Amino acid sequence: MGSEIEKEREEEEEDIVCLDESFFVNDDYQLTSFTFGSNVLELYCLQSASTDFDLTGQLVWPGAMLMNGYLSDNADILQGCSVLEFGSGVGITGVLCSKFCRKVVFTDHNDEVLKILKKNIELHEHSSGLDPSAELEAAKLEWGNSDHLGEILQKHSDGFDLILGADICFQQSSVPLLFDSVEQLLRMRGHGNCKFILAYVSRARQMDSAILREGSLHGMLMNEVPGTRCTVGNLEGVIFEITLK
Repeated sequence: MGSEIEKEREEEEEDIVCLDESFFVNDDYQLTSFTFGSNVLELYCLQSASTDFDLTGQLVWPGAMLMNGYLSDNADILQGCSVLEFGSGVGITGVLCSKFCRKVVFTDHNDEVLKILKKNIELHEHSSGLDPSAELEAAKLEWGNSDHLGEILQKHSDGFDLILGADICFQQSSVPLLFDSVEQLLRMRGHGNCKFILAYVSRARQMDSAILREGSLHGMLMNEVPGTRCTVGNLEGVIFEITLK
């Protein structure tokens, strides 16, 4: 009887497949060109997603294209500004901003994504289109993590002129944490001295409601920028300018 049990255990163990975390990571990055108005950007990114949902930042998402098109057409709002970007991913929006801004802090919560983000920042730090005095930095920021945000604010104690987020609303549970962090940054500068520009892509009605609800709960005005509602891919996208009430 005992030998039969041991044999069954051995067979069960043979069926167990142990996968190293690297199995889920696709790092086959390709240097890809993107054009926004007169601005041509080259970045390393994936052409298809990793098997890990948490690595969505390795791709360039539709909302980033929407955001960059808007910023390229309205580059005057970036001129000489300091910017913090939530969920930077491979950095396509922050890199565009670096052509006009005096400071860009790129953030992401995923360590694997931060690696390719830093690589793309290095790629552009010495490019001809970048202001040589521009300050570029990548920082880890998990929404709602007071330690992460505290470290950034300690280093950049004067705050930021603009906060950006492009196609970053995927999980409804993370939206309150996002708006918690945004509110801290807006209040640091005070009323009228900082705004949050969100390129939002609608994928679910619950999420549509969630961002409007959280904005209101956090004492913010959610202003849809006229003329920005459009189709990106096969989804509807829009730009919001968000300020304190």
